[in-house]
Amino acid sequence: MNMELSRRQFLKTAGAGVAGTTLGALGFGPIEEALASTIKPFRLVNTTEVRNTCTYCSVACGILIFSKGNLAKGEKADITHIEGDTDHPTNRGTLCPKGAALLDIVKSEQRLKQPMIRRAGSDKFEKISWDEALDKIAKAMKADRDANFIAKNNDGVTVNRWLTTGFLAASATTNETAFATYKVVRSTGILTFDNQARV
Repeated sequence: MNMELSRRQFLKTAGAGVAGTTLGALGFGPIEEALASTIKPFRLVNTTEVRNTCTYCSVACGILIFSKGNLAKGEKADITHIEGDTDHPTNRGTLCPKGAALLDIVKSEQRLKQPMIRRAGSDKFEKISWDEALDKIAKAMKADRDANFIAKNNDGVTVNRWLTTGFLAASATTNETAFATYKVVRSTGILTFDNQARV
């Protein structure tokens, strides 16, 4: 078949093809309509976004927590979605598998929500109040410090050391909070101090 195509006909045909594919790509075709009908509504509509730090390891990745419920109206906020913070310099929006599963951890029925204690001679844990837990910790620390505090060394030099107790801080703190924690712990004389986020 011998088909002669002038330059004008070639440009018209090519232009019509480009116009057709452009219209389809812009959403004027039936495929795009079918796709748009299957897309679910945006799940983060009407949620409150809060920035936080992942609680797992010393990397201290930034996360975004989305919750529904207006606290100003007395509603309880329910966390609906957690994702990596793209503006955070540590992780730039990425999360490890544990960090990506934070929502499941928050919603888990096995998650501890209050202090537990196993009394001497007991084989099970029981729930106690925060006040009781903090009082018990404070009394134990005071008793240990009173019994083991070293005010002066053998040469008579003031050292103010408390070597029988250590302190471990968590990774979900800012630099400022970690520094304030360090100053408070050192002021008691504790030398064994570490922060999980020290990397």
